[in-house]
Order: sequence, then C-alpha cells, then structure tokens
Amino acid sequence: MPNLTKRIVDASAPAEREYFVWCSGTPGFGLRVHPTGKKVFVVQVRVGRQTRRMRIGPFGPFTVDQARTQAQEVIRKASLGTDPQREKREARAAITVGELCDAYMEAARAGLVLTRFRVQKRASTVAIDEGRVSRHIKPLIGSTLAQDLTRADVQRMVDQVTQGKTRGIHKTKRYGKAVVKGGGGTAARVASLLGGIYSWGEKRGLVSGLNPVRGVETARYAPRDRVCSTSELRALGKGLEENAAELPDAVAALHLIALTGLRREEAVGLRWSEVDIAGHCLRLSATKTGKSVRPVGSVVVTLLQGLKRTSDVWIFPNETAADATRKVQVGAGSADLKKKIASLFNLAGLNDARSHDLRRTFASAAADEGYSDATIAALLGHSQRNITARHYIRRPDEALIAAADRTSRRSQSDLDGDSAEILRFGRAP
Repeated sequence: MPNLTKRIVDASAPAEREYFVWCSGTPGFGLRVHPTGKKVFVVQVRVGRQTRRMRIGPFGPFTVDQARTQAQEVIRKASLGTDPQREKREARAAITVGELCDAYMEAARAGLVLTRFRVQKRASTVAIDEGRVSRHIKPLIGSTLAQDLTRADVQRMVDQVTQGKTRGIHKTKRYGKAVVKGGGGTAARVASLLGGIYSWGEKRGLVSGLNPVRGVETARYAPRDRVCSTSELRALGKGLEENAAELPDAVAALHLIALTGLRREEAVGLRWSEVDIAGHCLRLSATKTGKSVRPVGSVVVTLLQGLKRTSDVWIFPNETAADATRKVQVGAGSADLKKKIASLFNLAGLNDARSHDLRRTFASAAADEGYSDATIAALLGHSQRNITARHYIRRPDEALIAAADRTSRRSQSDLDGDSAEILRFGRAP
C-alpha cells in the first residue's frame, strides 16, 4: 500500500468495477476510482463499533495535499469520538436564523409560547413580534445558520437597526401601513426578542450552546413616566364631551381608561361577561399577566350601565364590512380604537400623551390619595405572585373597592373640572 501522491492518482486507471487506493502515510485516507474514470478522495474511520466512510471531494478541485489535510482532521475528530457522518448530516439539516424565527412564530400563533408571566402571548404581541422578525431580523441575519450565529453578528444587527438601516414603509392590512424607523429602542427590543427565540429553540433542541444575544450592547432608556396634569385632564374631559357624538365608542373607552387605569387593549377588548356589577369589579379573562380581577368604583359601574349594548359579547364591538354590498356586521370582534383614541388626545391639544399615560395618571392619583404600592398594584392588575392572590381571592375586598371608588371619583372630578355629573361622556343608552 503506497503513500498516496499525485503521480499515483494520475496512474490509477479505471477498471470494470470501482476500487480504492489507500494511503500508507495517512491510514484511512484513500482514493475511490469509478469505472467511468472519476476519482474521488475519501476517508474511512472507526467510531465506536461502527465504520464510517466519508466523501471528501473529487480529484481536480481537490489536490492530494488538500484532501489529505481534510482527511487528517476527520481522523482527529473520530479519535475523540465524533461521528463525521452524523456531523455532516446535522450540518445539512441545520436551520437558518430565519427558519428558527418561523418555527417560533408558528408556535406563538398556536399559543405554545409563554411570556415571563407563564401565560400565552397575546395575539397583538405575536403580531408585533412578527413585524420585528420580518422587518429587522430576517433582512439582516435571516440567512445565517442559527448554530453559527455569533454575538458579533447580533451586535452588528443591533447597530444597523439603531442606525436605521432597516427603515422603510411596509404594507400591513388592506389599507394599512407600518412606518419603520429603527433606532436604539427598536434595536433593544429586536435583540430581546431574538434572545427569547434562541432560548425557546434551545429548549426544543433546535439550537444549542451559548445564546448569541447574551452580552450584546443595546441602548437603555429611562421608562416613560408621563402623567397628565389636572389642567390637561380638564382639557381632555372637554374634548371628550365635544366629540361624544362623533366618536362615541372611543370617548367611552377613553373615559373608562381614565377611571380605572386599564390598559387600552384591556378596555377595548372588554366583554359584558367580564363585568361583575354586584362585586364592583372587572373579571378580565386575558391580560398581560393572565387572568385579573380589577376593583372598580361606583362611577365606573354607572358608566358601564349607561352604555348601549350593540353586541351580546363585546362592550366595544368591531364593525366590519360583511360583503361587497358594504353591509355592516356588528360584533364580529372587539374594536381596536387605537387611532380614534389617539385623535381624541390630539384634539385636546395633548399630542404627546396617549392612553397608557392615563394609566400612570390613575396610579399617581391613587398615590396622592395615600394608598400603598400594594393597593395601587391591585388596582392596576400588576402581577401577583403569592399563592393566595393567584388562587384563592375571588373578589376584591371592601378596602380595595373603596380605594378604586375614591381614586376614580378623583379622576372624574379632574376630567369634569367642576365635580359635575359623571355620565356626560360616552354612548347614550
């Protein structure tokens, strides 16, 4: 068995059947000669009790020395217990970052991805995640093999999103669009999502090793702390009164948010079945933190009782065109009202304020009334991690209802500006 050289490879003529020429200098390295005359370098190793023969490449594109170098590396790995064929199969089957994101989003849409509160991601959150994947992650690193992605790759992606490299206008719904600007805040959220995707994939065997997002530098901003002053609430209250006839649902929803501290999605997605008048509370079936019971005051009860029912399910039903005749089908789902609510703030001259600022304002009003952080957390529906709160409390106690009542009355007074009647806004019964 000679040492494999170019002269020996050139001299190896084809025969009726394929045969091998093995190298004496590098045991396991050889040449496969086909009847057609094609010559291919191979390496044969033993892994455990199994013999593995692996193709390196054809003579011509590979020189003898190049093929020998690759064979020696395979032999070295096999001596450490690595199966070269399995490694090659895994490399061929390895998914890209884009494919990993697709698997994650498919699971999220099926309700199989949980938040840090151990509840299913809401449809609105999944939609936001899909936008971040399609507009930032996939265009920049989607084609990279997931197992090969490095922290440096993620850092470059974050820097590019921060610089606005992914900015653009994207069509969403039939007449909708998403204006993507990028920036540090967006980059931080994209990186956080990618880190979550890798953690999810690692638990399911789709990727392994250190999460490439760990240690990446992202911008950190102070949390938004905008609250509405008394004069701003009065301006908003006046605007609600003036636009009650034109935008009744948006006015009623914004009024409800101001008196309860509900998140916008919670308010516009409220169902009649979630309203417990006798218990002075809202029993929300799905929120950011899961199921939640919110105590409400008498002014809120009066507001809800004064709303006209246009749907058996939703307090603020969506109106959708049912067919080409443009007939309106009411109650096919809950309304969004995001743009209408934003317009109410703009009409009141509060262009920099939005519904979540009213949530903070409600919390601030409760603090001004002297209530503790725990009480305010209960009013706002912040996550309660103790066993009693999660499993045994069926309705808010009298103290919480009193706190909700007092805080909502204060908010109502600020909106009215003169402690006038409560039901001046919203849909007429």
